[in-house]
Amino acid sequence: MTSGSASSHPSLSWVLAAKEPKALAAFYASLFQTAYRPGLAATHWLVDLPDGGLLQIYRPSRQRSSPVPGQALAPCLQRTEVSPHKAFAALQRWIADACQLGASIREDPRLESFGAECWLEDPEGHGVLLLVRTP
Repeated sequence: MTSGSASSHPSLSWVLAAKEPKALAAFYASLFQTAYRPGLAATHWLVDLPDGGLLQIYRPSRQRSSPVPGQALAPCLQRTEVSPHKAFAALQRWIADACQLGASIREDPRLESFGAECWLEDPEGHGVLLLVRTP
């Protein structure tokens, strides 16, 4: 991995696309007997996992098609950067590193209000989200 990012080691959470994120967050929090709380937007909710970690439940952007049930859960590797410009540059380096390991780009990288993100496919075709957050 290339160094120079504000957080050099990525953290792991799980992302789950949903039609009704808040209702699904309440469901999983009850099932896990943990808490849930608002995330980055009204369509983004966070559920604490029983042994630590986080499940992020979100409604996909209108610009993206909704994932097929059974294909809506993916690992989210996350880092933090100090500005949108640095976040996008760090994401580009991270994508290059992942592609050298056998990943391929599923969707073009994009800058969002919360940071820069890119959906990749691992060497077996499973979705992986790379996210570089900005404060």
